[in-house]
Amino acid sequence: MAQVSQVIVVGGGPAGAATAFWLARAGVAVTIVDRARFPRTKPCAEYLSPQSSRLLEAMGTLEAVERAGAAQLVGMRIRSPNGTSFEGRFLAEHGYRGFRDRGLALPRLELDALLLDAARAAGATVLEGWRALDLLSDARGRVTGIAGTDATGRAVALDAHVVVGADGLRSVVARRLGLARRSRLPERFAFVAHYTGVHGIDDQGEMHVASDGYVGFADVGGGKTNVALVVPAAVARTARTGAAQFLTDWIGSQRHLEPRFRDSVRVTAVRTTGPFASHARRAWAPGAALVGDAADFFDPFTGEGIYSALRGGELLAPFVAEALSAGDARTADRALTAYANAHRAEFRGKWLVEKLIGLAVAHPVLLNHAARVLRHRSDMADLLVGVAGDFVPPREVLRARFLFDLMRPAPE
Repeated sequence: MAQVSQVIVVGGGPAGAATAFWLARAGVAVTIVDRARFPRTKPCAEYLSPQSSRLLEAMGTLEAVERAGAAQLVGMRIRSPNGTSFEGRFLAEHGYRGFRDRGLALPRLELDALLLDAARAAGATVLEGWRALDLLSDARGRVTGIAGTDATGRAVALDAHVVVGADGLRSVVARRLGLARRSRLPERFAFVAHYTGVHGIDDQGEMHVASDGYVGFADVGGGKTNVALVVPAAVARTARTGAAQFLTDWIGSQRHLEPRFRDSVRVTAVRTTGPFASHARRAWAPGAALVGDAADFFDPFTGEGIYSALRGGELLAPFVAEALSAGDARTADRALTAYANAHRAEFRGKWLVEKLIGLAVAHPVLLNHAARVLRHRSDMADLLVGVAGDFVPPREVLRARFLFDLMRPAPE
């Protein structure tokens, strides 16, 4: 017998939890379906931008995240392939201020469970160990629910007025809707693990770019450092000795990084994810919507994935509520179309910044030049890091003057 809910959210990560939280707060009967059982690990840089704290506080989880021991980050340090480094800080003189002056970092094992608890507390039903395998639809092709298996492996059908795909990079919902597509940009894969005893870790996140990839470091509390290596698909395919050995060998091949890991201990398995550079053709279909990585994912370099997931859920919920209150399918579709337009307007600037950064990362000459400029122009570096922190508008680094200054001859 089919179970009925007004909204089914496929995926219990930050995007799904935030969407369900705001829907439940609005009085909507919402059910989260996730194949995992929480707490669970997730390969991720685990960075929350300063503006993420606004969303955590709105969901009532900011205090719990800080009690869990989240590290606090004051900015970012970036090293280009030729060894030139620059720093940008969240608290700067450009006139923009985030909700907090610091970012946070906490393992997803803890963060996702806290967010899911917030959704439960708001009134959402959470079904752990349930798999969404397909979508149900009516004779007109409108989505009417999901088909899958429950926690015992029994086949089930769940009916809903709206299905939300919050199921990440390889979204079942996006694929079943025919909306998922690969970007023409180079594909990349990530190798992620936690270490203890890494030398030189402080209150800044770090990005180290090499000719064949880049690696990010961040304190995530509890004496642990998140190490996330991102490499092109062609490089990832050489990992024939296994992910752990590949990560160890890559770090060991970097002369400036190898000494920092001599006394380190890897304390978690190396997990992989990718390929990146994927996005949906649009963020809605009749009876369905996409949010978080299911809607768009390009590259983790700017590290705003958790923020965009949380903000995407906050953005989507009122449009879904409007669709539910519509008297006919056409009006409901207009509400979901309006969400897709709002989603595009919200993130369009960041997408463009991501693509420009991705271009620089893929061409060492460009990044080396930019790093030399930014090393001497802390005002520009602070703006760029503020955009990555989600509180400086992307237009500030997309202005002709900023781009012109970035391309000017750099001091030696």
